[in-house]
Amino acid sequence: MKKNKAIKIIGISSYIIFLILSYIFNFNPGKKIGNNFFIFSIDMLKILPPAFILIGLFEIWVKRETVEKHFGEASGIKGYILAILLASTTVGGLYVAFPVAYSLNSKGAKLSVIFTYIGASAICRIPMTIFEASFLGIKFTSIRLIVSISLVIITSIFLSNYLTKKGYNITEGK
Repeated sequence: MKKNKAIKIIGISSYIIFLILSYIFNFNPGKKIGNNFFIFSIDMLKILPPAFILIGLFEIWVKRETVEKHFGEASGIKGYILAILLASTTVGGLYVAFPVAYSLNSKGAKLSVIFTYIGASAICRIPMTIFEASFLGIKFTSIRLIVSISLVIITSIFLSNYLTKKGYNITEGK
């Protein structure tokens, strides 16, 4: 365990030293890396805190029975549709999707619906879809969404069935 911590410290320290030396010696690729890291960090600080506050409120305000009814074992196709709709409105991509998926799991959502939510959050966010349609056309975007979402649902069901047969269970992290 100490070896992993030492490797992390060495890696982070090396990165910081590289950035400092890039600015001192005017090394443009290093300066661009530093600027991109700074911009990315600011963007994440704008998105993640409000998203995590909303996830926390979801944990407190939404009852387990509600999630089980709409996303649970008895939800049927409605659970997949709701997961896709929820995923299409998720801001922050997979940075937010994984904590939401964990929250859904802790409230009793079906595993295949959770996998559908994660897959859909990567492929059908509303702003991304509008951007794609404006450049590649509505016909292309519609076909891509139909094929992608169908494959996500099918894969989610197969993966869920496989993991259920193997006795897989999501455990609490330490």
